[in-house]
Amino acid sequence: MDITRRDMLRLGGAAVAAAAASRLDPAPAEAQTPKRGGVFRIRGEDAASGFDPHLVVNHHRIATNLSFTHSRLVRVRSGAQVKPGTMPIEPDLAESWTQPNETTYVFKLRKGVRWHNKPPVNGRELTAEDVKYTYERFLTVKGNPNRSMLEQVEKIEALDRYTVKFTLSEPFAWLLDYLAATVMWVVPKEAVEKFGDLKRAETCIGTGPWMLERYEPNVRLTFVRNPSYFVPGLPHADGIEVAVDEDPSARLAAWLAGKYDFAPEYGQCVRRLDLDVARRRKPNLQTQDFIVLFGGYTTMKLDREPFKDVRVRRALALASNWKELLETNAWSQGQGVPNPAIPAALREWAIPIDQLSP
Repeated sequence: MDITRRDMLRLGGAAVAAAAASRLDPAPAEAQTPKRGGVFRIRGEDAASGFDPHLVVNHHRIATNLSFTHSRLVRVRSGAQVKPGTMPIEPDLAESWTQPNETTYVFKLRKGVRWHNKPPVNGRELTAEDVKYTYERFLTVKGNPNRSMLEQVEKIEALDRYTVKFTLSEPFAWLLDYLAATVMWVVPKEAVEKFGDLKRAETCIGTGPWMLERYEPNVRLTFVRNPSYFVPGLPHADGIEVAVDEDPSARLAAWLAGKYDFAPEYGQCVRRLDLDVARRRKPNLQTQDFIVLFGGYTTMKLDREPFKDVRVRRALALASNWKELLETNAWSQGQGVPNPAIPAALREWAIPIDQLSP
């Protein structure tokens, strides 16, 4: 039997289809003109670990909240017009960029971008020095678990007020993709200098579409619209309220009672195990399946017994009932394969979504 490259990719990509979950969105409708106003209510995680994007270990607790308030040089384009699996990079704080050679990237910044009008920054204009400071801090701040993402960066220069140059120690094809990651938010130097770190709510100062107005530990985070956001007309919502709710049963009940505008689980989804309950409680509920790269893994401390012995590790792998794990996964539709999927970022290797099913 002949196996084509696409057949082989389909086997690897089946894990992507296994991640399809029910998202409690209205069914797709005709495009409408967005209306300004309202407060978007979601369930989230507490910000107990602070507001420092360079010390992100738990993305739910830092990166998600900062996505409302901060910006990056570049970002991953989203929306209905984007072909799933392509992950195109588009400008954010950068207006454009060039790559003169394999180890040099030059970014031109948008003019007129302003920090939130809060002390100690007080709404001043963002400049190339801010970008330089941010990524130099990313590489040097103690405890950054993501430092390796930019370890090929040898030097960062502010060529003028709106131009930043990155010089790499070697060619690195993933630089733009990494700069678009949700740990690459640009931060103001003044906040770090005044407070010593970025743990306190007062340090949550960015250039993003909303501003942190109030933080009630273990209760909620309240964000308000940034009137000086650099994208004309955005954001549409006047605010975002993130309610902290760590109890799975309580947050499902709260969502069914209308407390949240989006489903309460990770990724604004609802667990498959809870879907039947949701449909019984809300007969007119509309759901939408979507494909994500979702998986899990088990790690073992190889410097400790009994995991030092490869035979033990093999035995654990052989003892696992992969079929049952896939069928009972609370987040999937009970399909998939127990092997890695082809990374969506490898655009040239992507295959159509309708061919991802096993």
